[in-house]
Amino acid sequence: MKDCNMDVKAKDTLFTIFGLIMILLTSMPSCTESKKPDPGKIIAGGAAPDFSLRDLTGKNFTLSAQKGKPVLLIFITTWCPTCRSEMPRYNSIHEKYSQQGLEVVNIDIQEPKGKVSLFAERYKVPYKTLLDEKGDVAEAYSIVGIPAMVLIDKDGKILSSQYLAMDRILENLLGKK
Repeated sequence: MKDCNMDVKAKDTLFTIFGLIMILLTSMPSCTESKKPDPGKIIAGGAAPDFSLRDLTGKNFTLSAQKGKPVLLIFITTWCPTCRSEMPRYNSIHEKYSQQGLEVVNIDIQEPKGKVSLFAERYKVPYKTLLDEKGDVAEAYSIVGIPAMVLIDKDGKILSSQYLAMDRILENLLGKK
């Protein structure tokens, strides 16, 4: 009977040691530097990552060429239910602030041009829709969920990526005084 109790105690001790080792291994920082941005870690006040993407007409759009005016990047996909339901909001933002110089840009992530064109037509998108075919721009901006918005100031600095507060932020930045 004692031998059986010894086995149980030994197993408990081994499981405890194994558990502690696993906790230590998973909590230790990596020894290599990650080349990918941390998800959701774009920093307000930091420089916006520059990029060039083609729009639905085949024209090239380069973020750095937009210096001198604020830019609102809206990351979407055609299959996203929230993206679809928010399209009137995005169109309204464009209508309200484009006269004050705001450049509103949809960035569709990893979808074919034909599908995105139909989506833009269906929702009567009055501003540029860019094709991020490989998802590189979404990755550079640490986009982990869609829809997502990033507001960039006229100097190319990130002002905000606070999706729910974006209307208030835009009003403070561009609203009529």
